Amino acid sequence: MQIKNLNTPDEVRTPPKTKVEVVKVGDSTIMRATFEPGWKWSECVKPIVGTKSCQVAHVNYVISGRMKVVMDDGTEKEMGPGDAADIPPGHDAWVVGNEPCVAIDFAAGNTYAKKS
Repeated sequence: MQIKNLNTPDEVRTPPKTKVEVVKVGDSTIMRATFEPGWKWSECVKPIVGTKSCQVAHVNYVISGRMKVVMDDGTEKEMGPGDAADIPPGHDAWVVGNEPCVAIDFAAGNTYAKKS
């Protein structure tokens, strides 16, 4: 058995307007991401990873705030507190409103906001 706390992460990444806290538990990597108002993937993370859109799959649970996700095919969804989401690669996203969006991601912790 292994227990870790996201308040004492194994790794922290800080792209613009973003804080990503990562813990590795067994074979899983879990991240808590805090996106500040004004955050947009194509402006804050795209310059780091160098892809046209986010190519990372996400399995998210939103704790607070709101985020809009637009897939490369134009499909749009907005998520907020209590929502769970499965987001495939090929999307842009941004914070909606003036409150930070905080989410737990159970799939993207190994690669999110890292140079490809």
